[in-house]
Amino acid sequence: MQSAANFPLKWNLSPLVSSSKVQLVNLKFRKAHALHCLRSEGHEEKFENSSQDKLGVSSVIKEDKHKDIWSLFREAQQNILYLNKQRLAAVEELEKLKNERVELLEKINQLEEESHIVVKKDKSSILWELLLRVDSMVLNGLIGTEEASSMRQLVREHQANISEFPLDVLQQGDAQVLAELRQLPNRGKRNGLHVIHICTEMDPLVSVGPLASYITGLSCALQGKGYLVEVILPKYSTLDLDEVEGLREIEADAYSYFNGQLHANRIWNGVVSGVGVTLIQPVYYGSMFSRDKVYGYSDDVDRFAYFSRASLDYIAKSGKQPDVLHIHNWQTAIVGPLFWDVFVNQGLEGTRILLTCQGFDSKCLVPPEKLELCGLDPASVHRADRLQDNTNPQLVNLLKGGIVYSNKVVIMPSSPSEGRTLHRNSIPGLEPTLAVHKEKLCFAPFGLDNSKWDPSIDVYLPENYSAEDIKGKSICKAELQRQLGLVEDVSTTIVGCIFSEISGVDLESLKSLVRRTAKNDVQFVIMMMNEDQLIIKELEKAQDEIEGGNLKVVTGNNEVVSHLIFAGSDIMLYLNFFQDPLLQVPLKALKYGTVPIELNPQTGHVGTHEQEATTTAKIFNSLFGRMSLGQALDLMKKDGRLWELKIKEAMEKDLCCDVHVSAYTSIKNL
Repeated sequence: MQSAANFPLKWNLSPLVSSSKVQLVNLKFRKAHALHCLRSEGHEEKFENSSQDKLGVSSVIKEDKHKDIWSLFREAQQNILYLNKQRLAAVEELEKLKNERVELLEKINQLEEESHIVVKKDKSSILWELLLRVDSMVLNGLIGTEEASSMRQLVREHQANISEFPLDVLQQGDAQVLAELRQLPNRGKRNGLHVIHICTEMDPLVSVGPLASYITGLSCALQGKGYLVEVILPKYSTLDLDEVEGLREIEADAYSYFNGQLHANRIWNGVVSGVGVTLIQPVYYGSMFSRDKVYGYSDDVDRFAYFSRASLDYIAKSGKQPDVLHIHNWQTAIVGPLFWDVFVNQGLEGTRILLTCQGFDSKCLVPPEKLELCGLDPASVHRADRLQDNTNPQLVNLLKGGIVYSNKVVIMPSSPSEGRTLHRNSIPGLEPTLAVHKEKLCFAPFGLDNSKWDPSIDVYLPENYSAEDIKGKSICKAELQRQLGLVEDVSTTIVGCIFSEISGVDLESLKSLVRRTAKNDVQFVIMMMNEDQLIIKELEKAQDEIEGGNLKVVTGNNEVVSHLIFAGSDIMLYLNFFQDPLLQVPLKALKYGTVPIELNPQTGHVGTHEQEATTTAKIFNSLFGRMSLGQALDLMKKDGRLWELKIKEAMEKDLCCDVHVSAYTSIKNL
């Protein structure tokens, strides 16, 4: 609806429109012309300016939009970089968590394995922790020596249920441990002697020579037979104490006599390989064992005399009453004279002394006055029937004193090649002494390296076996026959011979023995480790003469073949037990389930057994009697079951341990 103000204009124009069509046309023309003029004169400029303004605004808008786009792009780039960093950090964190998870699982597995080991060691470890705590109670004055002796006996008698002893109590003081010990039930008793080694080495704590492994191996074997065994050592600065379980220092000084005075010692104890160990550390003479080496110093005699005396003082003061003090070589041989001249009446009346000789050293010769350092009277022991050296009367021989004052002497070589010398008692300067004390002597063989000579783990065998499962031995026999070109027949008997030298063997007698015995059901394998070409040719000639190819001669030191001969043979011929330069052929044969039969070098036949009747020989002969090769072959054919039982019994034997058990038992009854 229009407003009133518009009406006059409309009415004013209407007469012009109605007056004349011409005027109207003219008016339209003039109007059109006026409009054209306006456009052409001024309005066009205005139009152009308006267009330019529009273009400028558009350009600005485009530029602003361009800036905004780059700004957004850069912001997006920054966001992408940030997100990428976050992603990488997340990946790293995830990888870290994965690694931690793997490490955690490995740690759990390790702890589980360690827990199994601890379970296996718990009984021995707890037993020895308790026994060593009794020592601490005595030294601290908590109990007397009589009660300590009763308490040790109580612990030993209840070893069967000792693993039930509360472990938290072991972490407490001696009084709490004592109270718990007094509550042990009267059951689970055990038998076996109490043996203390006073020595200078023990594997893996300190190892210089064969003594270290001998101490550990013998101690573990004896404890497996029901013995109670402990070891006393100097506390060298070079000891590997990581091997000691439950290492602790007794908080009391233990005094010992030396050079006219009493000197304090620090006493440490713990458990190594299931065996109780006591370490003695001098306080005043601390430098004695704080050195780079165990042996090789000008004051070695002083050092080990101090340790020997300190060990006896510690044993006496702690109230221990061992059945046997086992001493070793010249280093602790002085314990023998000290024990009988000074300590036997200090509660040790029931104790006996056993000495092991593993090699012989000239350092055991010293001036008599040296004996005063540890409390011995030189005048009373510097005598021909005691410590006076047989070849140099001005000196005393510590090792001779150990032999004279010991109840039993075990002689064993420190190396296989030493065996022939020792069995003849050819010990420089000691022959007269050994002759006088020959009833004390027994010989133990040089021990086997069980990591190398054990059929259950032998890496050279095609199939491992043991006394519990002997099936693998027949596989080894078949492999031996295959490798040597023998007829492959498990039922055939293989007789093996391994010689490092042939000088002690009557070669013609040996060849005659082979010719008489080698048949379709008996095969011979002779291994010659030496390079005597003449003897090798003789044996190879005999090999060609034996029908059926039942003799094979192997030359050279082939370790793989030698292991296979021990495992694959049924019978092993060897030289006289103490004349065999290796001294290990019969022992290896026993270990591998092969019957060792002696080859007498003079007659060439087997089974005369004319060697001296030593403890070792008696134990050895008890397994197979005095069988000849013919008797052994007959037994295999007639009673295979008995043969197998004898083989298994032999495989389970530990000849070195058995020799010591026999020696301990004999001196305990003296």
